[in-house]
Amino acid sequence: MVVGAGPAGASLALLLARRGLPVDLIDACGHGGRPFRGEGLMPSGLAALAAMGLQPLPPAVAQRPLTAWSFFLDGQRLFEAAEPMGSPVPCTLIDQDSLLQELLAQAGRQPGFQFHEGQAATDLLRQDGRIAGVRLADGTALEADLVVACDGRESLLRRRAELTLESAPSPLDVLWFRLEPPGAEDLVHWLAGRFVTVVGAAGSYALFPSARGGVQLGWAMEPGRAAPSPTPASPGEWLALWARDAPQLLARLLRALAAASVQGPVRLPVRVGLCPRWQRPGLLLLGDAAHPMSPLRAQGINMALRDALVAAGQLAPALLEGGPAAIDAAAAAICAERLPEIRRIQQLQQEEARRADLLRRRHLLRSLLARSARWSGPLLERRWRASQRELRNGVAAIAPDL
Repeated sequence: MVVGAGPAGASLALLLARRGLPVDLIDACGHGGRPFRGEGLMPSGLAALAAMGLQPLPPAVAQRPLTAWSFFLDGQRLFEAAEPMGSPVPCTLIDQDSLLQELLAQAGRQPGFQFHEGQAATDLLRQDGRIAGVRLADGTALEADLVVACDGRESLLRRRAELTLESAPSPLDVLWFRLEPPGAEDLVHWLAGRFVTVVGAAGSYALFPSARGGVQLGWAMEPGRAAPSPTPASPGEWLALWARDAPQLLARLLRALAAASVQGPVRLPVRVGLCPRWQRPGLLLLGDAAHPMSPLRAQGINMALRDALVAAGQLAPALLEGGPAAIDAAAAAICAERLPEIRRIQQLQQEEARRADLLRRRHLLRSLLARSARWSGPLLERRWRASQRELRNGVAAIAPDL
């Protein structure tokens, strides 16, 4: 049984159902309504999908390969790093909703798969010291040899199982905006497939062409702060704020954008943490339930897919042929295999956040780098590329699903 139909839950349910296992997938809400799901697939996440037999991505999954990463300080371009930066494939933006729908559609073609959509798991069933299933909001009891909790960073099942999440300070908070067509086409054309970061006296933000059309823009803030001061009161004021530190052409495009094209802001909760233990007898945590990730470099979806691939490889033999002891041993092996990579990726995210925060806070440093970009830019690009290697490719290779 899998609870939660996000990237970890939907992909794990598909992989187990392909092995001939009966799988109940329980999800409290439908898909298609969230405007700010993570879109970035790093080469590590694409490798996981390839290992699942899902590369190339199915045509039904809206997608847009990134062409480059561009950084601007005080309106001056610092450097631009072209994809794929030494990786086997470029980072790719995807519409996560369409990816999840494709995973569910493929799982639905497996005879043992059952999707309980719109039904919340509200408690755990226990029997003889083991987790033995879940209770749904309508009172229905569903029994299972193993419950895999993929129910997100605020995981109810994690709390019911009394598994401790060791929270870390959030490196930043993010306000998300969508810049929608009609009106955003010139901005999409200027981006030309790039992920662009702008840092200046007014603050910092990143924008990129969305796989769903239009542009996504994330405004970074210090944790706990509500918004810039004074807070923009209208879409037009936000556009003026973004234009203030942008390079000349981007500033013109932002000022020309109609206020009606701006959707947001939506503040998404940023929570970072790690469970040192992911299991109880009969229960396993995966994805954000086990390790809520910072939004930096879109690691949430990539680590979730890698969790699911490792979990399927360990769990399928135990569920097919073993008893409770074999299932619990497989769950422990999953945790042991995945923890080192999660710890390392979270460490790299913290280091990147500290560098970004330094540029936001230190006006003189930012000004010096902007004025000396001709020689400092190539040096910083080399250092940045080196710092991205594991964030892009993962810490270790993972085996394909057989």
